[in-house]
Amino acid sequence: MGSIFGKYFRVSTFGESHGLAVGVVVDGAPAGVALTVERIQAELDQRRPGASPYTSSRQEADQVEALSGLAEGKTLGTPIALLVRNVDARSKDYSELADIFRPGHADYTYFKKYGVRPQPGGGRASGRETVGRVAAGAVAKAMLNTLGVTIQAYTVQIGEITAVHIDPDFAANDPLRWAGPDAAEAMAELVSRTRDEGDSIGGVLELAVKGAPPGLGDPVFGKLDSVLGGAMLSIGGIKGVEIGAGFAAARRKGSQNNDQMDETGFLSNNSGGMLGGISTGQDIILRLAVKPTPSIAKEQTTRDIEGGVRKIKITGRHDPCLCPRIAPVAEAMAAMVLADAWLAQRAAKGEGL
Repeated sequence: MGSIFGKYFRVSTFGESHGLAVGVVVDGAPAGVALTVERIQAELDQRRPGASPYTSSRQEADQVEALSGLAEGKTLGTPIALLVRNVDARSKDYSELADIFRPGHADYTYFKKYGVRPQPGGGRASGRETVGRVAAGAVAKAMLNTLGVTIQAYTVQIGEITAVHIDPDFAANDPLRWAGPDAAEAMAELVSRTRDEGDSIGGVLELAVKGAPPGLGDPVFGKLDSVLGGAMLSIGGIKGVEIGAGFAAARRKGSQNNDQMDETGFLSNNSGGMLGGISTGQDIILRLAVKPTPSIAKEQTTRDIEGGVRKIKITGRHDPCLCPRIAPVAEAMAAMVLADAWLAQRAAKGEGL
């Protein structure tokens, strides 16, 4: 059950990092939505490895195959099965780690839950699982395009360097999804130096949803911000979520934080586009804390499955900063949440699915 998401827009991902393939089955997309394999491929190209000096050098084309649910550039209303075959898995890179719990990884917790030795590349806990999410997100984005909704995630902080003047258009063409032109050179130098030291570094992503209609989400346990937060925290590497003003609201008075209104609408957006768990029609704004990549070449201390203490250095192909690879995954998860909320709203109004 941990691999199934959504109530009306249902997504089930499958596959392991070093298995034959990864993929997803999407159920609930209405018939007649414009969607091509090429459009899904364009989304996958945003997260695939080997695309820049700042990502893993694993050479995966991530070529998607649509097994069902699409014909003549449109959805059929039936389950959409999307498959991506693994072609550059190098399990030998992990042969020396077969009995060792890598620090910062899920090896230990998976072992305790399933009794299975650490899998090459992290198995199901690998970031490679997100291929299916991004493919499903392409379906959700196609649905939301009919409403005029756009979603973009971009990097606003890496280490101690913070983007002062945020430019999402700049981020769209930057290999690290960096949105601060004023600090781009210093940021790139920091990531390069960290990579050369055999280390990694964390950062912050901002995610902006524009055009979401008001009224999406449910009160109490089905709050839109609650579901979005949970969706983001389901992504490996995300360790914190802020919505709107986020933690800054804890330092303010109500008179400073409330989003007042006049005849033109809201005068601010400290709520991040949601009030009472329901969308306001303003931009939905989230910020995501991204941890440093746990796979690093520096020596670390850990334990093996027998309880012995071991010293390890993790070799192989890894990202010095996860932000650019997680950005398209965050977009996909936001799209899936909103598509599900939109279908729920249609069902509640008796408009059908």
